[in-house]
Amino acid sequence: MSVTRADYNGCGRSTESAEKLVSIVVPCLNEELVIGEFVDWCFEGLRRAGVAGEVLIVDSSTDRSPEIAEQKGARVIREPKRGLGQAYLDALPHIRGKYVIMGDADLTYDFRDITAFIAKLDEGYEFVIGTRMKGSIEPGAMPWLHHYFGTPLTTLILNLIYHSKYSDIHCGMRAMTLDALKRIDLQSTSWEYASEMVLKAALLQLRTAEVPIKFYKDREGRESHHRRTGWLSPWYAGWINLKVMFLFAPDFFLFWPGILMLMVGLGLVGALAQGPFMAGEVGFDLHWMLLGLTLATLGYGAFHLAVLAKVYYNFRPSLTARIGRVFTYNRGMIGGALLMLVGLVLDLGLTIHWIARGGRLEEISYQGVLGLMLIILGFQTITSTLIMQMVLISRRRNGDRSYQR
Repeated sequence: MSVTRADYNGCGRSTESAEKLVSIVVPCLNEELVIGEFVDWCFEGLRRAGVAGEVLIVDSSTDRSPEIAEQKGARVIREPKRGLGQAYLDALPHIRGKYVIMGDADLTYDFRDITAFIAKLDEGYEFVIGTRMKGSIEPGAMPWLHHYFGTPLTTLILNLIYHSKYSDIHCGMRAMTLDALKRIDLQSTSWEYASEMVLKAALLQLRTAEVPIKFYKDREGRESHHRRTGWLSPWYAGWINLKVMFLFAPDFFLFWPGILMLMVGLGLVGALAQGPFMAGEVGFDLHWMLLGLTLATLGYGAFHLAVLAKVYYNFRPSLTARIGRVFTYNRGMIGGALLMLVGLVLDLGLTIHWIARGGRLEEISYQGVLGLMLIILGFQTITSTLIMQMVLISRRRNGDRSYQR
């Protein structure tokens, strides 16, 4: 189907292909040197792909960029400068397309060649990200530090944490269905939006694909935004990208480490509950038991925090529902109270013994340490149960009923 710029003006829909409209959504900040040609590239890409669409520029410029973009046929949304991620949030209510293609307005990504992205979306993929590492990078387009250190390292870290298989998580050219963009529910307002998108695509189990792309160096006379901001800008961008990776990873940083610490801690405390012992040449005594108590309480707390994080984020509503059915108020409160009661009974005997001997203990009470651990675990169970119920009640108020009272 042939496409003309008239297809994008007014209501922005082609009568032939209204339900397959593509929205190219791109932030712009002071790009008057290249924005006109960039818009031309976008329309050329839509023409080559044979689809109707629109070019939506989210502009925060102080130069002539918005006027040039409008003259070239783009639809411009003018917003204050609040970050790249925020630009996409600002654009969301204005997007008319079923498919959304994102990128930079600096001519480093070739928007004349978007056919592969659209083809992947037509195949049923929901999130399609470009990869410069499997495509081509023009000499001078990517600084050595980014190419061989920053991008590979942060991509490796994200893949390790989220069990994904991306090759270039910082590629700015990406496409997704409008429904996927809404489900991703972007929260980041700055550079870290890129990592949040790809990790949430993994967490939400979206059908994901990569498309090799060409990456060009800046045009003569144009300075990249990192260089405009200063030499610290790439390091700051890397830092906040790591931050968002860590914030959405309760399994990696809390759940499995918590389970491991809890099991080791309970094993040590249980083995020493009747007193010290030798295992070959190694002696286990009170110090090992105190280590076990520490590991058990830290691990139990991490486990509960991980479960709370899963409910709070609610990436998998079916899992949230199961958690709500298992971690009920009655089970948590009764279970926590029983743990504390058993711990108090164990320590009550120790207290009576201490009083009977005039405030002196002649030997270490290993069962007393066990009692202290049970009191702590019981208290953690009760407090975690209360917080869990608060989160679930909040979800119900927001119309999410994927839990059981």
